[in-house]
Amino acid sequence: MARDYDIAVIGGGLVGAAIAWGLAREKQCVVLLDEGDIAKRASRGNFALVWVQSKGLGLPDYVGWTIRSSDQWPRLAAELQEQTGLDVCFERPGGFALALSEAELAARAATIERIHRQPGVPTFAVDILDRAAIEKLQPGIGPAVVGGSFCPLDGHVNSLRLFRAFHLATTQLGVDYRPSHTVRGIKYASGGFRIATSAGEVRAGKVVLAAGNANATLAAMVGLHAPMRGNHRGQIVVTRRMPRFLRHPVVTVRQTDEGTVMIGDSYEDASDDARLTLAISAVMADRARRMFPILENATVVRTWSCLRVMPQDGFPIYDQSEQCPGAFVACCHSGVTLAANHAYDLAPMIARGALDAERLAPFSARRFHVQKAA
Repeated sequence: MARDYDIAVIGGGLVGAAIAWGLAREKQCVVLLDEGDIAKRASRGNFALVWVQSKGLGLPDYVGWTIRSSDQWPRLAAELQEQTGLDVCFERPGGFALALSEAELAARAATIERIHRQPGVPTFAVDILDRAAIEKLQPGIGPAVVGGSFCPLDGHVNSLRLFRAFHLATTQLGVDYRPSHTVRGIKYASGGFRIATSAGEVRAGKVVLAAGNANATLAAMVGLHAPMRGNHRGQIVVTRRMPRFLRHPVVTVRQTDEGTVMIGDSYEDASDDARLTLAISAVMADRARRMFPILENATVVRTWSCLRVMPQDGFPIYDQSEQCPGAFVACCHSGVTLAANHAYDLAPMIARGALDAERLAPFSARRFHVQKAA
């Protein structure tokens, strides 16, 4: 079968764009198929953290995978800026999770201990600090803060600029970006793929499913399994620009490079991203005010909700198809944190035609079959 492209990447969000960029760096001929701006795009509603300290409870390999990406992020930010001229404003000053009660602090300490006690977890620093220690690192905390955890590997970026940088960089490397190409079907024949889209057929030797929650439907077309939650909504509140007061990102509060403050700490069982639950926004804003009293009179300039891309157990899914060789799937919640791994590790594996079993086997969807059997 004639092939128009070496690889078709389905999904133009952060995961798909990072993989497409990585594939283009491997000299692959790539088409990036995307719904475009009609998509319910989690990439435009994320909290922009590059986060390590909370990851991996229940899947120890995820800890090492996350640390690896955090360590590769300086390289990614520098290379994107050199190529595109866009500074994605990556910083890794270390990050906090703050507790507003002794019970919260005890629960936080217990979670960190459970993560670190798992067999095979690499050694990395997460310190449980009292109020006085936190205040030395981050002045301006409110009297309600009793302590928290701190990890020096945590950081954040300008996620919208990152999204723009990836798309600009892929285009510069020759990736054919096709918006308004909603994928309706995938057929495997004669060692290649025919992809039916809303704007016509596309043919490729390999296909990568990176379409977020839509992977649950697409995966079955190529003999793969991608169980997603699909109804996991989060909300974010954004304030006006303020003088710099946050030296470090907090898991629920961060100050952007432009001075605005983002507040986000909600998980809702809902499938509509066009609505907000004001009671939830009020609770988030109140907790942020208690952490940082300077926010007491901050003006909220916008707020939004989005559907999180979330595999059923919260951990990434990376797989290749035995039924349709050359088909791959990539699903994860942490598209910002894992962007460096997707570009520098996952993409070269896909270009070579096989995932590294030693590194990625723990992230196969086969784990769900094992869990069901148990």
